[in-house]
Amino acid sequence: MAERLGETLPISTPETPRDAKISCRDVWKIYGEHPARFLGRNGTADGNPEALYEAILSSGHIPAACNVSFDVGAGETLVIMGLSGSGKSTIIRCLLRLIEPTAGKVIIDGDDLMAVGERRLIDIRRHKTGMVFQHFGLLPHLTVLDNVAFPLRVQGVAEEDRRKRAEDVIELVGLKGREQALPNELSGGQQQRVGIARSLAVEPEIWLLDEPFSALDPVIRRQLQDEFLNLQTMLNKTVVFVSHDFQEALRLADRIAIMKDGWIVQIGKAADIIRNPANDYIAQFTLGAPCSKVLTAADILEPAGEPAGAAAAVPVGMTLEEVIPRLVGHADGVPVVDGDGKTIGRVTPQGVLGALASDGKRDPGDP
Repeated sequence: MAERLGETLPISTPETPRDAKISCRDVWKIYGEHPARFLGRNGTADGNPEALYEAILSSGHIPAACNVSFDVGAGETLVIMGLSGSGKSTIIRCLLRLIEPTAGKVIIDGDDLMAVGERRLIDIRRHKTGMVFQHFGLLPHLTVLDNVAFPLRVQGVAEEDRRKRAEDVIELVGLKGREQALPNELSGGQQQRVGIARSLAVEPEIWLLDEPFSALDPVIRRQLQDEFLNLQTMLNKTVVFVSHDFQEALRLADRIAIMKDGWIVQIGKAADIIRNPANDYIAQFTLGAPCSKVLTAADILEPAGEPAGAAAAVPVGMTLEEVIPRLVGHADGVPVVDGDGKTIGRVTPQGVLGALASDGKRDPGDP
């Protein structure tokens, strides 16, 4: 039992953003005939999580989400990833009670969604959040404009106002001129853009995306990732994004949570996960990661030596890929400066080579 669970149970403690918009606390989702039998009198999953997990399995029930906790800060993009069946889609649906959690709390802007009434829950879904699914879910008999405007129609927004808002977000996602097209007249990438526009039409503060690009071919997926990054730069939404693709997570995430068997095994910034994988399962995900594009000067910072001159200084957040050309002619390294221009250390050619060599050669079986 211990050997099997050692690859499953959460290893790292989630960082807690001070301005959390979403807080997920000790959430369980158990499938089976009598999931409530595993709860205490107060409706919580009391006791040792490992023992509870074993009890659920031995009873023939299925633990789809196990003691999941994390926070998402305002304007942050958290990517939840894992293999098929890891629980990532289950947990994003639990965030809006599209799937009812068996136990735990989901708090959005101070509202405990497990405690609010149906009317308040509907209000939060309609006005505070937007969701994009892997399968586009467009209404085939409605035009692009009417599909995008549909959630505004449900809200009771006046026709002229919802048309104007729909036109604005259609232009935002690059579909201006296709307003009167039907879904079957669009490519897969264009249909997904309609789904994204529809989710943005209500101007949500929180944006939930469940593998929105996974059904698309690589070229279109890359284009929509670029589109997502542009939109997030402009709109600064609080985002939970589900993916099974580590390269996608590296491009989009401020932090990454990796799941296995319903558990969050590791959560943190991409550079921390790449340099310090919690176990073999995490290491397998990070193999082949473009470390030079992920690691920054901050990750290999050394004590400041003799100053190399202000012209050679690099900002603390610069990626190693960008730092490397700056090191030419500076064998002793170059200074690293913070946002105020203050020198806080240096990076050296040896430090860069060491970081890239150790990550590139890491054996997933190593401790």
